[in-house]
Amino acid sequence: MTAAARRVARVVLLDPDDRILLLHGHEPGDLADDWWFTPGGGLEGDETHEEAARRELAEETGVTDIELGPVLWKRTCSFPFDGRRWDQDEWYFLARTERTATGPQSLTELESRSVAGLRWWTSAELLTTRETVYPTRLAELLRTLLDEGPPRVPLVLAAEIA
Repeated sequence: MTAAARRVARVVLLDPDDRILLLHGHEPGDLADDWWFTPGGGLEGDETHEEAARRELAEETGVTDIELGPVLWKRTCSFPFDGRRWDQDEWYFLARTERTATGPQSLTELESRSVAGLRWWTSAELLTTRETVYPTRLAELLRTLLDEGPPRVPLVLAAEIA
């Protein structure tokens, strides 16, 4: 991973029933090349990770009434998307909301071409799905989070390179 990795804030958003909200993405122009992922995106300007997490969550889901918790996990990843390679340094924040009605509010042009929707997932659904989910260990990470609570310090996840 290069030093110029894109800095990203992601949100592990849980509802009152401990379901996690994931977005359904796909390669622009290829609906069959799809995956599920947590809301979030790149930091803009001198924005902090916390500010970016709140902004991205509002833009992608419409959810603004959250209690933003600690950073749970950090990971680096590299993947091809929309004709280029993305190198990212991601921070995953815990957040809780009472609101389960969601919908995109302000997607970028690229997001509009590559986000097919969103849904709430239970831990059991994540553990048994055959669909692609990022980060790839999300099912076990969520189960541990629900069983043990947030880690004292953020877990550094293995780098994922696709």
